[in-house]
Amino acid sequence: MASKRQSQMASLVRQRFSEVLMREGAFIYGTEPLVTVTNVSVTPDFGEAKIYLSVYNVEDKQTVLLEMEESLPRLKQLFGQRIRKQVRRVPSLKLHLDDTLDEMYRLNQIFDNITDKEKSDETKEEKENNGSL
Repeated sequence: MASKRQSQMASLVRQRFSEVLMREGAFIYGTEPLVTVTNVSVTPDFGEAKIYLSVYNVEDKQTVLLEMEESLPRLKQLFGQRIRKQVRRVPSLKLHLDDTLDEMYRLNQIFDNITDKEKSDETKEEKENNGSL
Protein backbone atom coordinates (compact mmCIF):
# COMPACT_ATOMS: atom_id res chain seq x y z
CA MET A 1 0.00 0.00 0.00
CA ALA A 2 1.48 3.30 -1.07
CA SER A 3 1.65 6.15 1.41
CA LYS A 4 0.00 9.47 0.72
CA ARG A 5 3.35 11.04 -0.15
CA GLN A 6 4.18 8.17 -2.54
CA SER A 7 0.82 8.65 -4.26
CA GLN A 8 1.47 12.37 -4.60
CA MET A 9 4.94 11.74 -6.01
CA ALA A 10 3.59 9.13 -8.44
CA SER A 11 0.97 11.59 -9.63
CA LEU A 12 3.61 14.27 -10.13
CA VAL A 13 5.87 11.88 -12.05
CA ARG A 14 2.97 10.75 -14.23
CA GLN A 15 1.93 14.30 -15.08
CA ARG A 16 5.43 15.63 -15.78
CA PHE A 17 6.61 12.58 -17.71
CA SER A 18 3.47 12.77 -19.85
CA GLU A 19 4.35 16.37 -20.65
CA VAL A 20 7.85 15.31 -21.70
CA LEU A 21 6.42 12.63 -23.98
CA MET A 22 3.99 15.09 -25.55
CA ARG A 23 6.80 17.50 -26.40
CA GLU A 24 9.67 15.14 -27.19
CA GLY A 25 8.05 11.81 -28.04
CA ALA A 26 7.85 12.41 -31.78
CA PHE A 27 11.62 12.97 -31.90
CA ILE A 28 12.28 9.68 -30.13
CA TYR A 29 9.88 7.13 -31.55
CA GLY A 30 8.25 8.98 -34.47
CA THR A 31 4.81 10.41 -35.03
CA GLU A 32 2.92 7.19 -35.71
CA PRO A 33 2.97 5.52 -32.26
CA LEU A 34 0.78 6.95 -29.55
CA VAL A 35 2.36 6.46 -26.13
CA THR A 36 0.51 7.19 -22.90
CA VAL A 37 1.53 6.88 -19.27
CA THR A 38 -0.98 4.56 -17.64
CA ASN A 39 0.46 4.15 -14.17
CA VAL A 40 3.43 5.12 -12.02
CA SER A 41 4.67 3.50 -8.83
CA VAL A 42 7.34 5.07 -6.66
CA THR A 43 9.57 3.29 -4.16
CA PRO A 44 9.23 4.37 -0.49
CA ASP A 45 12.55 6.25 -0.65
CA PHE A 46 11.46 8.06 -3.87
CA GLY A 47 14.66 6.85 -5.53
CA GLU A 48 12.98 4.93 -8.34
CA ALA A 49 9.83 5.44 -10.38
CA LYS A 50 8.36 2.61 -12.42
CA ILE A 51 6.49 4.11 -15.35
CA TYR A 52 3.97 1.91 -17.15
CA LEU A 53 3.33 2.88 -20.77
CA SER A 54 0.65 1.89 -23.26
CA VAL A 55 1.58 1.99 -26.93
CA TYR A 56 -1.03 2.27 -29.69
CA ASN A 57 -1.08 2.42 -33.52
CA VAL A 58 1.86 0.03 -33.99
CA GLU A 59 2.17 -3.73 -34.05
CA ASP A 60 5.65 -3.95 -32.47
CA LYS A 61 5.23 -2.18 -29.14
CA GLN A 62 8.52 -3.51 -27.78
CA THR A 63 10.50 -1.60 -30.43
CA VAL A 64 8.98 1.70 -29.28
CA LEU A 65 9.89 0.87 -25.69
CA LEU A 66 13.47 0.02 -26.72
CA GLU A 67 13.78 3.34 -28.57
CA MET A 68 12.59 5.13 -25.45
CA GLU A 69 15.08 3.27 -23.26
CA GLU A 70 17.90 4.28 -25.62
CA SER A 71 16.83 7.91 -25.13
CA LEU A 72 16.28 7.50 -21.39
CA PRO A 73 19.12 9.84 -20.34
CA ARG A 74 17.62 12.63 -22.47
CA LEU A 75 14.13 11.89 -21.19
CA LYS A 76 15.36 11.90 -17.59
CA GLN A 77 17.13 15.23 -18.14
CA LEU A 78 14.00 16.86 -19.59
CA PHE A 79 11.89 15.27 -16.85
CA GLY A 80 14.31 16.51 -14.18
CA GLN A 81 14.08 20.06 -15.51
CA ARG A 82 10.31 19.92 -15.02
CA ILE A 83 10.29 18.65 -11.43
CA ARG A 84 13.58 19.96 -10.01
CA LYS A 85 11.89 22.65 -7.91
CA GLN A 86 9.35 20.22 -6.49
CA VAL A 87 11.62 17.37 -5.36
CA ARG A 88 15.01 17.06 -3.71
CA ARG A 89 16.25 14.27 -5.95
CA VAL A 90 15.05 13.20 -9.38
CA PRO A 91 14.12 9.51 -9.22
CA SER A 92 15.65 7.01 -11.61
CA LEU A 93 13.14 5.99 -14.25
CA LYS A 94 12.27 2.43 -15.19
CA LEU A 95 10.00 2.01 -18.22
CA HIS A 96 7.59 -0.92 -18.45
CA LEU A 97 5.12 -1.86 -21.14
CA ASP A 98 1.55 -1.93 -19.82
CA ASP A 99 -0.38 -4.50 -21.80
CA THR A 100 -3.54 -4.38 -19.69
CA LEU A 101 -5.59 -2.86 -22.50
CA ASP A 102 -4.29 -5.42 -25.02
CA GLU A 103 -5.20 -8.20 -22.62
CA MET A 104 -8.70 -6.74 -22.22
CA TYR A 105 -9.20 -6.69 -26.00
CA ARG A 106 -7.92 -10.26 -26.26
CA LEU A 107 -10.34 -11.45 -23.55
CA ASN A 108 -13.24 -9.60 -25.19
CA GLN A 109 -12.43 -11.34 -28.46
CA ILE A 110 -12.44 -14.72 -26.70
CA PHE A 111 -15.79 -13.98 -25.04
CA ASP A 112 -17.24 -12.82 -28.36
CA ASN A 113 -16.11 -16.06 -30.00
CA ILE A 114 -17.71 -18.08 -27.20
CA THR A 115 -21.05 -16.26 -27.49
CA ASP A 116 -20.98 -16.57 -31.29
CA LYS A 117 -20.36 -20.31 -30.97
CA GLU A 118 -23.19 -20.66 -28.44
CA LYS A 119 -25.57 -18.77 -30.75
CA SER A 120 -24.62 -20.94 -33.72
CA ASP A 121 -25.13 -24.08 -31.61
CA GLU A 122 -28.58 -22.81 -30.52
CA THR A 123 -29.65 -22.08 -34.10
CA LYS A 124 -28.40 -25.52 -35.16
CA GLU A 125 -30.49 -27.16 -32.41
CA GLU A 126 -33.55 -25.12 -33.41
CA LYS A 127 -33.20 -26.21 -37.05
CA GLU A 128 -32.84 -29.83 -36.01
CA ASN A 129 -35.89 -29.59 -33.71
CA ASN A 130 -37.99 -27.86 -36.40
CA GLY A 131 -36.93 -30.41 -39.04
CA SER A 132 -37.91 -33.39 -36.91
CA LEU A 133 -41.41 -32.08 -36.24
